[in-house]
Amino acid sequence: MVLTKEELIASLQNEVRILVHLAGKVDKSKLDYRPTPKQRSTLELLQYMSMMGPTEVAIIKTETFDQTTMNTVWRPAEEAAKAMSYDQAVAAIQKQSDEYARLLSGWTEAEFRAKVDMFGRKSSRGALLVDLVLGGHAAYRTQLFDYLKSCGREELNTWNLWAGVDAPA
Repeated sequence: MVLTKEELIASLQNEVRILVHLAGKVDKSKLDYRPTPKQRSTLELLQYMSMMGPTEVAIIKTETFDQTTMNTVWRPAEEAAKAMSYDQAVAAIQKQSDEYARLLSGWTEAEFRAKVDMFGRKSSRGALLVDLVLGGHAAYRTQLFDYLKSCGREELNTWNLWAGVDAPA
């Protein structure tokens, strides 16, 4: 495996830390901001991020992504997230750091290497964790960063997006 289990968990925890940092920059009066009518609002994006990663981990663990999994795992998590306020969504995101450690710490090397079929392609669980969960965090935090910039947070820069901190003075 390119990443060790500990490195993967640490990378996911870092993504959570950066996302929480960016979420803290949201002007609550702009939670309904959406760049185009069919895109998620800022609140909807945070609600989605409150469930995306851990739910994907649970599905990857089960080895199947079918209608049953959609109805029993994905949709209930998605519906619960849609009911969250901004503060609840951010609190749920904050909990993901410990949740990733709990969800992944017991996985064996064989479990990471096991092939699963998701979205019509066979891949190892480890590759799916990197592609879908870790990559998803990077993509959606970048989307949140873009929303923040579009809402006038001109002071935000590369430090905020990639390091999860305000730029040094």
